[in-house]
Amino acid sequence: MRRSIKRQMTVVFIGLLVSLLLVLLVINVKFLEPYYISNKKMAFVQMYGELRSAMEEETIEDSDVAVILQGLAERNNLSFLIVDEKNNRVVTNVHDMELLKNQLKGYMLNQAQKESRLLERTDNYQLMQSRDRWNQTEYIEMWGSFDNGSSFLLRSPLESIRESADISNRFLIYVGSIMTAVCIALVWYFSKKLTEPIKELAVLSNRMANLDFNAKYTSGGMNEIGELGANFNRMSKKLESTISELKRANNSLQIDIERKEKLEQMRSEFMGNVSHELKTPIALIQGYAEGLKEGVNDDPESREFYCDVIMDEASKMNQMVKNLMALNQLEFGDEKIEFERFDLTEVTCGILQSMEIMAQQKEAKVIFRQEASVYVWADEFKTEQVLRNYISNAFHHLEGDRVVEVKFAAADGKVRISVFNTGAPIPEDSLPHIWDKFYKVDKAHTREYGGNGIGLSIVKAVMESFHQKYGVENYDNGVAFWFELDME
Repeated sequence: MRRSIKRQMTVVFIGLLVSLLLVLLVINVKFLEPYYISNKKMAFVQMYGELRSAMEEETIEDSDVAVILQGLAERNNLSFLIVDEKNNRVVTNVHDMELLKNQLKGYMLNQAQKESRLLERTDNYQLMQSRDRWNQTEYIEMWGSFDNGSSFLLRSPLESIRESADISNRFLIYVGSIMTAVCIALVWYFSKKLTEPIKELAVLSNRMANLDFNAKYTSGGMNEIGELGANFNRMSKKLESTISELKRANNSLQIDIERKEKLEQMRSEFMGNVSHELKTPIALIQGYAEGLKEGVNDDPESREFYCDVIMDEASKMNQMVKNLMALNQLEFGDEKIEFERFDLTEVTCGILQSMEIMAQQKEAKVIFRQEASVYVWADEFKTEQVLRNYISNAFHHLEGDRVVEVKFAAADGKVRISVFNTGAPIPEDSLPHIWDKFYKVDKAHTREYGGNGIGLSIVKAVMESFHQKYGVENYDNGVAFWFELDME
């Protein structure tokens, strides 16, 4: 009998919920797309009004008005084209305007190669849903003319609307599945609460006999069973509280011990690495300073050489200290990350321009073919720091054809930035360690150009603070370092 009640309650509640979800899904599938299209029609009419006002007031080419119009078009995913033959001008928000011009010309000459359905018509414009016969793409388009004789075309792809409807339907299915699972759990719980309070007490007493004090009586009630269950709960709560305090104290002690051991290990490694890195420059500075003091070479050229060595080594130590401070701030989260939207193409061009002298000294052939703007969300200063580090490393390890190539590859709302240089690949056993502090694949070569093995550690800390991917790939003729950023 108890099982029968549980089964009936479960079937009734789940049946009602599934029926409701199916009705909502059918409504979504049938009416959501027309609703989106209706809203899109309002956006077209609003955009038409803004363009007509700008043309009538002759402010269409005003920079502030242009920014407002482009922003409105971008928010509504609209492309527009205005052809003013009287003043011999074309106004648009797309780079490739020839396609829109041909479409507008086809409409004006009644030669458009499209299958269309009229949505709205006035004296000045026609609004329709059309399918391009060539690429089988559906659009919502508005075309017509303004009072000054200018012709115009507005267009928006229908695919984005259908994608939004599909996303909504999938979301409804996901939510419905979760709600169904939750409903099953709740129905089972309440049926059990109504029909099995005595069985619950038996299970509770058995678990407490085995020192399981997390068990609680949940059926409630104002009768003797409810009072007995409440006494069980009070006893269980006191015992659980005592054991929990002991566990928390033990866990806290264990965490403190592990943290202390980790800090001690980090301190030892840091001191060992820093002392090792500073040992050589300090020895050089001391040796050359003693040479100057003792007058080993009295000629001006030798003295100047000694001074240059001392200044160079001091500069390397100063740079290493700055890098260590920056790395420490990143690793311990002391440095604030300022996310903003900026043009990555412009930043890359600026870096390459600032490093032209180094490129000439290395006789490097620099390749960067990206011309269009690529906007990303990140901390611009730290992104420039990562990219500059990659490019600098590429210059320092050039061999063979002496080519340095910077490439962007966009996919799934992200852009991957890669910096490739011709030269010897990184040994496979060194690849897992190149991001570690003070690690150097070729110590002699790194020492030659003043590297201290911290640059890639900074890259690692920056990208992990961005929560983005980064890495390195070996090729037969060189090495490519890469990282990713969000475009949306």
